[in-house]
Amino acid sequence: MSLVEKYALLPDEIDRRSIEAVEACLPQLDGLTPEERYVVCRIVRAEGDPEISKAVGFSPNAVELGIAAIRAKAAVVTDVRMVEVGISKALLSKCGITTYCQIDTPNTAQRAKSEGTTRSVAAVRELTPHLNGAIAVVGNAPTALLALLDMVKAGEVSPALVIGMPVGFIACTESKAELAKADVPYISVWERRGGSSAAAATVNALLGLALQEVSI
Repeated sequence: MSLVEKYALLPDEIDRRSIEAVEACLPQLDGLTPEERYVVCRIVRAEGDPEISKAVGFSPNAVELGIAAIRAKAAVVTDVRMVEVGISKALLSKCGITTYCQIDTPNTAQRAKSEGTTRSVAAVRELTPHLNGAIAVVGNAPTALLALLDMVKAGEVSPALVIGMPVGFIACTESKAELAKADVPYISVWERRGGSSAAAATVNALLGLALQEVSI
């Protein structure tokens, strides 16, 4: 028997068993709605780490607002390609959603150089025309989240939802603390944890909930 024959399953079965396994090992999560718990399950599955569930935070009605934005065909704007490629193309297509990312474009490189800043900051600024009413997803650089929050505070952009899950040791915790204080709906993973896989998993969870293709 090959290893594939011994261990591998078809995608639907993998998905079903994965969620069952996650549910079985999740700690008690008091006060979450079924929809919020489903988002947490997807993050745990993506990270392979039940402990991360304790660090997931939601502003009031964030999941509902994200679902409403998707049903209104809002854009999904990402800080890096790693987040963008992790979002299900099939679900995006079913929802009629377009994604935008500028991290690797010549315009971003030129802007970063001329403004004396990072490409992550420049990329977020380049995305200004797409951010109003969008789901803004940061899964990599804390500086990208800080730049986005500066724009929100200045009244330059008004996303429908911010998924703020950058990782790192410099300005990461601070960026999420600022997100919690901002006048914008959010889903986050506190402190230093998060990353592109967690951010993409959150979007995929919202897409599935919007399509009502998942059981909660």
